[in-house]
Amino acid sequence: MERIYHNPKCSTSRKTLELLRENGIEPEIVQYLKTPPSRAELKQMIADAGIDVRTAVRKRESLYAELGLADASDDELLDAMAEHPILIERPFVVTTKGTRLARPIDAVHEIL
Repeated sequence: MERIYHNPKCSTSRKTLELLRENGIEPEIVQYLKTPPSRAELKQMIADAGIDVRTAVRKRESLYAELGLADASDDELLDAMAEHPILIERPFVVTTKGTRLARPIDAVHEIL
């Protein structure tokens, strides 16, 4: 099943959803701020996307600095993202061909 972890306020997320639809994919849309993935799901998505945990964190969020996450371990980062989904970089896209963080959006082409 195709899925996008989406934030409708994010232009990159909106453009990624548009790209999926242009390629004939109508994904399940998970507004992750309202329905966040579990810590285990998040860890699996990051691994499936072939990125490290730090890449999956929104470092520009003020909460990142407020929580002092610059020197956090992967486990601490996962805990923080699970507790505060605003810290999850977006959008993650899952298709039958794999998982990608759409930063840059072109990365999604690999799994269409």
